Amino acid sequence: HIDSDGHLFIVDRLKELIKYKGFQVAPAELEALLLTHDAVADCAVIGIPDDEAGELPKAFIALNPEATADEADLREFVAGQVASYKQLRAVEFIDEIPKSASGKILRRFLRSGA
Repeated sequence: HIDSDGHLFIVDRLKELIKYKGFQVAPAELEALLLTHDAVADCAVIGIPDDEAGELPKAFIALNPEATADEADLREFVAGQVASYKQLRAVEFIDEIPKSASGKILRRFLRSGA
């Protein structure tokens, strides 16, 4: 949300925060940004384990029909708009983002296949 002073707050579940080299990255921020790309129909971002960094931000993308974006396109799109520690380190294209009946992203299914 945006407060009366114009400060933007990203609200996300604490356990979903990605810990990258001592920084905390909110998946919701990257997801909201990715959804502004014309080629992206839906997406989810999770942290994948990394020995050096702790976790790396990885995006799962469901493309719009007829979309031709590739991993490089989407990584560049995000890189141009976020701090270096928030940049995507991996992108995987899938047909559909797994969600519960209430529409919540089922990140555990993405982690088990990541």
